Amino acid sequence: MRSFFITLIVIALSFSIQAQDIHFSQFYAAPLDLNPAMTGVMKCKMRFSANYRNQWAPILKSNAYNTYMFSYDQKVPVGRYDYFGFGANFWGDKAGALGFGTVQFRASAAYSKRLGGDRTSSHYLVFGANGGLNQRSINFQNAQYGSQHDGKGGWDSNGPIDPSQLNVNDRFLFADVAVGALWYSILNRHNSFWAGVAMNHLNQANVSFYRADVVPLYSKFTFHAGGEFRMSRQMYIVPGVVFFNQGPSWETNAGTSLRFNLTKSRFEEQSFDIGLWARVSNGEEKPTFDAIILSTRFDYNKFGLGFTYDINTSSLRQANAANGSFELSLVYVICGPERRGVYCPNF
Repeated sequence: MRSFFITLIVIALSFSIQAQDIHFSQFYAAPLDLNPAMTGVMKCKMRFSANYRNQWAPILKSNAYNTYMFSYDQKVPVGRYDYFGFGANFWGDKAGALGFGTVQFRASAAYSKRLGGDRTSSHYLVFGANGGLNQRSINFQNAQYGSQHDGKGGWDSNGPIDPSQLNVNDRFLFADVAVGALWYSILNRHNSFWAGVAMNHLNQANVSFYRADVVPLYSKFTFHAGGEFRMSRQMYIVPGVVFFNQGPSWETNAGTSLRFNLTKSRFEEQSFDIGLWARVSNGEEKPTFDAIILSTRFDYNKFGLGFTYDINTSSLRQANAANGSFELSLVYVICGPERRGVYCPNF
């Protein structure tokens, strides 16, 4: 029964309040989703990323929220210091007994312009944009309506259906456009910081399943900032913050990780991260402390593997017995020689 009511909540969100975007606790491990201006911003030449998030599994079991993403991007030199970035990402999301899902493909491009610097430091301004197609779908065949309740705690699948529920599309396509900007400064080999803004859903596409309704998708504003600062020869602090505002909803995720360098060789990169983060969002009357996020990451040369676990601290913890959500990320980069004065942070 709890699973059914959670599913009803999903339907209500999608029909009446223009369901909000997906989000990752490891937001910097999904750079093209975070901000199109991060396309091609990397120390190496090419980057492959994969992300997976599982949520509400203790309640919904096999109908839990599952989100996955795959992305690829690369940078192309322009002159001595500047470069273009090109990439694409694909993500899908599916939730509940009705299989409420979204599938999206976006292509993105960015241009990075060096505004100053020398052989050991640099300052860049980046502008980016992306566009693509989304498909939303839902399986109404598994739906149960109030008119089908038998009055004894059960359901009659052959019972009457509200006629208003019949004038619907079970799937539809819509276009989506976003823009973004990023500033980053490389202070030296061991210290850097960055800040960016993005605006998604500029075209505010209609996302209503009802044929007779027009429900525009709220535009989403994103601000994010972070850095990497050397504390000692083997330890770094890596703080970060992201703020989302979409229609009546907002969310902030902030915290820091400690990065421990595991090798002294300049030809190998091995590090281990542990972090603590917090997520806050707007409640009905006041801000709500949603979750504490525990994070870890291991980097070995070209590979990066991250894991986070969200501990629910909101009132919803009574429904899921305080069980949280877990998230995995995998990054693989292709480097090679680069005889140019191009500097980038390490995400």
